[in-house]
Amino acid sequence: MATQELALKLQRRLRLEQESEAGQGTEQNGLDENCGLRTEPARGRSPGPPTSGEEPPAKELTANADSELRAQLSRRQSIHEGTARPRPTKVFKPYTEFPEFSRRQIKDMESLFRRYDSGKDGYIDLMELKLMMEKLGAPQTHLGLKNMIKEVDEDLDNKLSFREFLLIFRKAAAGELEEDSGLMSLAKLSEIDVATEGVKGAKNFFEAKVHALSVTSRFEAEIKAEQMARKQEEEERKHRRALFRERQAAFSQ
Repeated sequence: MATQELALKLQRRLRLEQESEAGQGTEQNGLDENCGLRTEPARGRSPGPPTSGEEPPAKELTANADSELRAQLSRRQSIHEGTARPRPTKVFKPYTEFPEFSRRQIKDMESLFRRYDSGKDGYIDLMELKLMMEKLGAPQTHLGLKNMIKEVDEDLDNKLSFREFLLIFRKAAAGELEEDSGLMSLAKLSEIDVATEGVKGAKNFFEAKVHALSVTSRFEAEIKAEQMARKQEEEERKHRRALFRERQAAFSQ
């Protein structure tokens, strides 16, 4: 439906442009035959492109609009036919971009983020942030909420993505937030321990290397612990299923 609507709009625009040009041509021919008058450009002024202070001609604006419509129509047609190339998207990797936090901390922050993302669209908007701060016991004014979002809103969409949400805790851990600010209240009241020094806090290069190695080994240990926990849960489920089958067989006899 969207493709057909765009095609109809494009055809209508082209038809109007052709009728307009045909009407101008007929009017000019009538003046030339009856009165012998011909329009000539004013002397001392070239009929070239307009200067910076002049508005571009209507035909140029129409051509630009038509090219945009053609591009949209072509894109939609390609999507419909399955030949469109997917646009490149940047994959957010929280464990890579925020190495100062442990996997457990990031998972806790993600759980908190999803809890208040009531729209389930991957963002916390102004009203969701308002509800979040009220639940945490630190209600904010409308202006205060807007300032909270503005401080970490990198893409300027007036809402918080999960990456921007993590920036709050990064700034809190680095001491970059005002003590009485809304973001600091959010970081303190969220019950997530972010008192972790990053590599910037190391005194020299060797301490930074040791810190980086410890972070890597810590991640590996956490991954192994998670794998062991999942394996244990699976074994417990198998054991419960085996017991259930034994009881079921005993009752069937």
